[in-house]
Amino acid sequence: MNVFRDDWDDAEDWSGGGGKSKGLVGPGVRLGATVYELGPGNFNVYHFHHGSEELLIVLRGRPTLRTPEGERQLAEGEVVHFPIGPDGAHGVRNDTDEQVRYVVAGIRVSPEVAEYPDLNQITAQARTASQTGERLWLIHDV
Repeated sequence: MNVFRDDWDDAEDWSGGGGKSKGLVGPGVRLGATVYELGPGNFNVYHFHHGSEELLIVLRGRPTLRTPEGERQLAEGEVVHFPIGPDGAHGVRNDTDEQVRYVVAGIRVSPEVAEYPDLNQITAQARTASQTGERLWLIHDV
C-alpha cells in the first residue's frame, strides 16, 4: 500500500462531502488507517467518536481543520490528535484550489458510537453481524 498512489476504494466513504478514500489496514484489526483525498470544495463531516481516538497526518495541500476550538489551516506534514468524546470533534474541508491528501489513523473499537453535531445524528456501528445478519450500522436522528 502506498499513500501517494491514486487507487481508491470502490465503496463510497460515509465521511460525506465528496472525498475519496482507501483503507490502509484490512478488517479485523484494532488499529486502522485510511488515506483521504479532498478536491476543492470537498469536506469530511464534523464528528467525534465515543470509543476511537484518531490521529490526522497531512500529506499534501493545506486542509482547513474545524475543532471545538475553532478553525485553522493545516500545513503539509502537520499531525493532529483527536481524543475520544466531544473534545475530539473534528471536520476537514478543502478551501483551496489544490488537492488535499491526509491519513487518519487510530484505534478501531467495535461497537462504536459516533456523533455528528451538524447533522443532529448519532451512529452505532459494529464489525459483527446484527440480528438481521448484516453488519450493524444504525443512524439515529437526534
